[in-house]
Amino acid sequence: MSQYQRLFLMVGSDLRHTPAMERAAALARVTGATLHITAFIEEVDTLGLMSGDEQRLQTLVTDNRQWLADEATLLHENGIRVTTDVMLTRDVLKAVLTQVVEIGPDLLIKDVQHQSTFKRLMSTPLDWELLRECPCPVHLVSAVHCPLPRIVVAAVDPTHPEHPYSDLNETVIKAAADLAQQCNAELHLLHVCDSAHTHMSDFGAGTITMPGFGNDVRKSIHKAFEHLAERHEIPVDRQHFLSAPITRSIAEFVAHSRTDVLVMGNHTRTLTERMTGSTTEHVVDHPLCNVLAIRAQA
Repeated sequence: MSQYQRLFLMVGSDLRHTPAMERAAALARVTGATLHITAFIEEVDTLGLMSGDEQRLQTLVTDNRQWLADEATLLHENGIRVTTDVMLTRDVLKAVLTQVVEIGPDLLIKDVQHQSTFKRLMSTPLDWELLRECPCPVHLVSAVHCPLPRIVVAAVDPTHPEHPYSDLNETVIKAAADLAQQCNAELHLLHVCDSAHTHMSDFGAGTITMPGFGNDVRKSIHKAFEHLAERHEIPVDRQHFLSAPITRSIAEFVAHSRTDVLVMGNHTRTLTERMTGSTTEHVVDHPLCNVLAIRAQA
């Protein structure tokens, strides 16, 4: 039986084909999963200055319903079971999370919404909020080399086996292995050591930093990484142990290796991370990174 039984694709109201739609349709076709597509239309009301345009909103809703109906017909013709919905809401995050609870999807798929640094300072990006709040795995798609992934990379942190989040490594690897198996893709393992800072970032996002970070520590981490790869039978040529600034090195690795999906762990945020963003959230902002974020179990 396929791992994926229900896929949930959320789209905007601009009525166009996107990388996320292409990826969702391909995954539904190969896995036999039911695909539910919802177009979310944000009803903006800033101090009442933009309210009252009911006719425009209703036209937008009608256009979206027709577009989704046409898309559903095409998907049905390609053997995909699909349902659609249009939601008009003033709180997109709340509406998405409500649908996730109602549908119970195995995976939420969405196009990455790139925002400027200034805009991120003014408000938290929706993509970041979904990574923090969504109870199911989230696949944020920026670009696709091909509809189905060919190279799936699990980013892990083997530095603290006794840490409460160490089980996230296993969850990340399993999610990556399941996706690779269903898509007949290669499975790779990645860890990045970053000695430039003095904090520890996401478990499962592949970084550990500390004062006095030396060769002995790096060798110890490398050996733990190799043991983790060996336990999951990942060939040596698909093991990638990097030493560089975390976000930049992951982005460069994705670009050079033509990684299709980077599977990363996601866990409860500290106050600083909630304000500035975690490793996973910053990697999502890179235009070449398609991230599958796996949330740590409480």
